[in-house]
Amino acid sequence: MAELINMPRLSDTMEEGTVAKWYKEVGDSVKEGDILAEIETDKATMEFESFQEGELLHIGIKEGGTAPVDSLLAIIGDKGEDISSLLDGGVVSDDIQIDEEKTSSIQVSASSNEGTDLPPGVEVITMPRLSDTMEEGTVAKWNKKVGDKVSEGDILAEIETDKATMEFESFYSGVLLYIGLEEGASAPVDSILAAIGKEGTNLEQVKSALMSRKSSVVEPVKDNSTDLEVSDKSESTQPVPIEIEKPVVNQNVNGRLIASPLAKRLAEEKGIELSQIKGTGEGGRIIKRDIESFKGGYKSVEIQIPSGQESITEIANSTMRKAIAKRLSTSKFTAPHYYLSVEFNMDNAIAFRAQFNTLPDTKISFNDIILKAVALSLKEHPQVNSQWFDDKIIQNHHVHLGVAVAVEDGLVVPVLNFTDELDLRQIGTMVKDYAVRAREKKLTPSEIEGSTFTVSNLGMFGIQEFTSIINQPNSAILSVGAIEKKPIVKNDAVVVGNNMKLTLACDHRTVDGATGAQFLQTLRIFIENPIRLLVS
Repeated sequence: MAELINMPRLSDTMEEGTVAKWYKEVGDSVKEGDILAEIETDKATMEFESFQEGELLHIGIKEGGTAPVDSLLAIIGDKGEDISSLLDGGVVSDDIQIDEEKTSSIQVSASSNEGTDLPPGVEVITMPRLSDTMEEGTVAKWNKKVGDKVSEGDILAEIETDKATMEFESFYSGVLLYIGLEEGASAPVDSILAAIGKEGTNLEQVKSALMSRKSSVVEPVKDNSTDLEVSDKSESTQPVPIEIEKPVVNQNVNGRLIASPLAKRLAEEKGIELSQIKGTGEGGRIIKRDIESFKGGYKSVEIQIPSGQESITEIANSTMRKAIAKRLSTSKFTAPHYYLSVEFNMDNAIAFRAQFNTLPDTKISFNDIILKAVALSLKEHPQVNSQWFDDKIIQNHHVHLGVAVAVEDGLVVPVLNFTDELDLRQIGTMVKDYAVRAREKKLTPSEIEGSTFTVSNLGMFGIQEFTSIINQPNSAILSVGAIEKKPIVKNDAVVVGNNMKLTLACDHRTVDGATGAQFLQTLRIFIENPIRLLVS
């Protein structure tokens, strides 16, 4: 009798899974314990084994497809068994009903293409989920164009997520038949990205079929300053004229500029007037390389007023900036923040660092010392190293420290896994490497996920004291200020000392005031007596 296999829940936070790879094909024999597929969850990619024996009769989610937990994954039954009634939405058991509409909507491709007007053998590729928080992606660059041959493993495009720009490789071989998003365009996860099929496939049929589907593409922000449609109407009540300099040197036959969304965005960021650029794309279209190679002047948009000039720069929100705004707003308005501020003496830490750095090939920073001290303190206070859920609190006994790194578009938080088990030199090396690759947008998803606590240090910018918003699902974040030389009292005498202010932001749902204070007491012991970092 046919058995329905659903998308498993492979972690406590998993809501949906992606089929990274199938180890069996329809018609293959399956034994209990055989690995059916690799399933990518919100935390890892895991092998999923079969609990049934028989023949694989149906695959509900193709490789690369994403579906919610409990969605139809596959059907296993007797050899040659008729499962048409199941695929038509029939009842498999008393409590399981197949929703064919939901099942088909999550498939990346269907080799038979039943129910569609796509030609046979066309594989539809959707916007991948490249990080745990990714909701939409932007095509930064296409490495293939329609008509190009594609081999499995070829890099199709560069996808900009909320955290990084990553290369996206093809799982299929064939010819690129269709591109659903232009460079610079954004779309939600699972929207149609492209299609690959056999050479000689009717491109117009593929385009027509896919255009009819709802792809929910988010159009790039319109750049009104490059629209070349300036109204010549004037309002009698407007005393201040607006003068816009637009030297028009490049128009198409209809008097309008043609530019890709990415080109418009780059031009706006660089302050370049599109009308000064000659497009080298199809039909004179201005594309990315035209912006990057442009050596001319810059646009000037000024408002003349009697007492001076007003000038603005308008920058479209990047995917990363929108994601930061959403996550931090959610954290600030859902987690009841409170703050605990302390001031530590750093004289011993300064002496310790100077002596430690006399070792060959060694150069640690004060931040490295703080990270190690925080990690050891969290091992003693798992209540601070915790996460809030509606029905439970999870206290982590491993320490994965998130280290906030400022990048051009915003903020990235790479993660040092098992920080308490790393020595100071390892911490220093990893932080430097992560910081460089974060600014180059070269971090992998696994390197920016899974933090249990976050440290944000603005001391190198001379900031004495500040507060941070908790990086959920963490329960706390530590803000580290600059080391200041100031008068302090030691042994009832006023002397010159070096102090540093730190502020711990806590989620009151998981960390009570006394708990946060005890954590800071332990942290003081490690930082003011740094030799303990070598023996703990």
